[in-house]
Amino acid sequence: MPVRPALFSFDIFGTVLDWRSGLRADLLTRGRTLSDAEFDAVVDRQGALEQEAPFRTYREITARSLTEVLGLDPDAGDAIGRGVGGWPFYRDAPPALLRLRRRAPCAALTNSDRAHGLALQERLGFRLAHWLPAEEVGLYKPDPGFWRALALRTGAPMGPAWWHVAAYADYDLGVARALGLTTVLVGRAHQRAGPADLVVPDLLALADVVDRLWPVPQE
Repeated sequence: MPVRPALFSFDIFGTVLDWRSGLRADLLTRGRTLSDAEFDAVVDRQGALEQEAPFRTYREITARSLTEVLGLDPDAGDAIGRGVGGWPFYRDAPPALLRLRRRAPCAALTNSDRAHGLALQERLGFRLAHWLPAEEVGLYKPDPGFWRALALRTGAPMGPAWWHVAAYADYDLGVARALGLTTVLVGRAHQRAGPADLVVPDLLALADVVDRLWPVPQE
């Protein structure tokens, strides 16, 4: 049985935010389609760029990956990179976060920029307890320093009472498991699967698991 959560941290792009649908919609307005294979290639190129020096903002990385992989005009790529905070949420994400934040503090651990986080939380209609973007830390997941930065901010010890939630085992869950966290794999359509302590189809299912394991006392 998992340890009762004292902190939830979430990957955002691909777990809370439907970045594949958002990117496809942005590209369609520019007359460009996006196959699943092309999307994976963009994600892989972004991952490589995130590990290169010097540090680049996520807006810059998005623009460059779209230019290099899809041949998109640099100005169009920059416009898309600037606006990724407006991409759609998975329908289950906002109500699930509302439920989960009543059970434990919720934090975003996200490979993105400050401006994206501001836009996202404005659209959510509420703020998470902590929002830690790559731009603030100066590095990208899967660097374990990202999790350590959140630990310093929250005061949370590395351990199983900290649940990390993501659709990506390669970017997130492998490192989180190595740090001793409880890991939750969310089964999004473009997930990258791997070992996890819990596997759920969406975030509402995660909220259901928490409620079932630790029922809220009836008044």
